[in-house]
Amino acid sequence: MSGSILIVDDDPSFLSLATRILTQAGLAVVATAEDATGAVSAANATRPDAALVDVGLPDREGVELAYELAELPWRPRVVLTSTDSDAGFALEVPDGRPRLPFIAKEDLANGGLPSLLTS
Repeated sequence: MSGSILIVDDDPSFLSLATRILTQAGLAVVATAEDATGAVSAANATRPDAALVDVGLPDREGVELAYELAELPWRPRVVLTSTDSDAGFALEVPDGRPRLPFIAKEDLANGGLPSLLTS
């Protein structure tokens, strides 16, 4: 499995954990960001194949950022995450766009994340 990943989360411990999980799965974490502003800059600089984006960010809604990233010219795959395992059902989908994939943070280590980011 190969692919370049951007991880966006304001929790340094989570950034470290997600990086370890994805690296062990054979993916390359090319950048991390703790807020939406940093995520947009990192995405444009590294052009990742996919991004893992936390729903709750300090400077902007993660859902808005996720759709912005998904619409970049190279169309990276974007997966949302949250500590709230029910958040995936409650996320509002803007303007009739397709629902982005979601995985609860507690489920990251169960093995499904790499396939969500690469399929």
